[in-house]
Amino acid sequence: MQLRRATMADFDRIIAILKDGANQLAERGVDQWQGDYPSKEQIKEDIENGWAFLAVSEDQETVGAIAIVDGPDHVYDHLDGKWLADTNKYVVIHRVAIHSQHSGKGYATKLLQSVINDIKNNRDDIDSIRIDTHEDNKAMQHLIAKMGFSKVGYLHGAYRPNETSYVYELLK
Repeated sequence: MQLRRATMADFDRIIAILKDGANQLAERGVDQWQGDYPSKEQIKEDIENGWAFLAVSEDQETVGAIAIVDGPDHVYDHLDGKWLADTNKYVVIHRVAIHSQHSGKGYATKLLQSVINDIKNNRDDIDSIRIDTHEDNKAMQHLIAKMGFSKVGYLHGAYRPNETSYVYELLK
């Protein structure tokens, strides 16, 4: 799995992948990404800041999208829990989606492993990796735990009122 930094030329592709991801969540009965998040403005900001990446398979197919955001990330200002590392030197994985045309092939695992390996090998300035997901997104919770993250707390209403997210951290 390769990560390719997205440019504005990739904007429509990222939007399509995330909309497909939202549809997959809805089909599983998960209320995540069913509102105005992630917004087009958020994706534009991700691209402009160099946080947006496309996931490219070994056969050069674009299979997914991900945002890797440098901390501090103020969505975590009201964490109900305790971080493993008391630091502002972290990155956050946000907006992870594998297009349904490519699901069931282990790409989500390969994508997260690529991100983790890249951060561990190339980001000496980072102490930890953080990620969160909707309380009903069991597939993502399973993947996050499989990647070695520890659950450190909860976010209440960070993305939408009355929505709870589980928050995880992996020390580098």
